[in-house]
Amino acid sequence: MKELVEVIAKSLVDYPDQVVVTETENEKAIVLELRVAQSDMGKVIGKQGRIAKAIRSVVKAAASKEEKKVIVEIMQ
Repeated sequence: MKELVEVIAKSLVDYPDQVVVTETENEKAIVLELRVAQSDMGKVIGKQGRIAKAIRSVVKAAASKEEKKVIVEIMQ
């Protein structure tokens, strides 16, 4: 899942070298924290959060194959 979020984010931003995805797992879910350059935040979130919602949907669909819950958080 981490690689999927990383590939999607790097294709959206102007500074792909500053994309960092950290993965932590607890008993309920896998949490993916996405960090990008400050100037790229708008590109990752999108108007009214549409791109962020689309990223979460894709990851959720991929995670359902493995029957795991995945949470994508966009950090500043």
